[in-house]
Amino acid sequence: MIVIAHLSDIHLDGGPRAADRTRAVMEYLDALPYDLDAVLVSGDIADHAAPAEYEEAAELLRSRHPLVVCPGNHDERVAFRQGMSGEGADASAAPVDQVLRGDGFVLAVCDSSVPGEDHGLLEESTLAWLDGVLSDTPRETPVLVAFHHPPVPLHTPYVDGIRQFGEERLAALAERHPHLSAFLCGHAHTAAATTFAGRPLLVAPGVVSALRLPWEIQTGPDHHVHLDEPPAVAFHVLGEDGRLTTHYRVVAGRR
Repeated sequence: MIVIAHLSDIHLDGGPRAADRTRAVMEYLDALPYDLDAVLVSGDIADHAAPAEYEEAAELLRSRHPLVVCPGNHDERVAFRQGMSGEGADASAAPVDQVLRGDGFVLAVCDSSVPGEDHGLLEESTLAWLDGVLSDTPRETPVLVAFHHPPVPLHTPYVDGIRQFGEERLAALAERHPHLSAFLCGHAHTAAATTFAGRPLLVAPGVVSALRLPWEIQTGPDHHVHLDEPPAVAFHVLGEDGRLTTHYRVVAGRR
């Protein structure tokens, strides 16, 4: 059994609220009586892409489990690399694409951020990199592909307008690689499950806040952000039969 914890959208801003909620989730994961195969943090690490925010993130996101962190639309690639990976002044502005090869699975994490924009798009270099990861992975090994922006509408207007576009290229790539098992993302600040390119598309809940859905009560145009819900995390479980199951767990005690 392979278990991957998935959190997203911590939006560290130098204040205590985001830090406390992130700390609560990470302490919960570290206290589990089980060694996770990976912890994925799928973007929007810093709220303003400030160096101090990434310094705080590097401290808060330490884990006893294997950890992969990717940028989102609130992040900036150079500052992200310098703060999260310790790279110097010559840090690259290229997409931050990463791969974790675990025991019986591969987690390919793509950078869907577009510098200076809120929507997402996978650059051609990222798609070529992902094609290489999939080609180099034996067909019997499941590959989970992660990024920040969902590549389909989620029926949430605020998010759908800044989702990942150009998704037909990713769908065509997936068609060539049947061992691509699922897509994982964040950005929406709501736990959700749908499909893309014939695979599960699993959306992690937001740590810093939740998104009010269009059919829920809203008192004004800015009331789509729900600050009263506690943080939450997803657990993606790959069974020996190759079937993927996802559990969503609220981390109680933090608001």
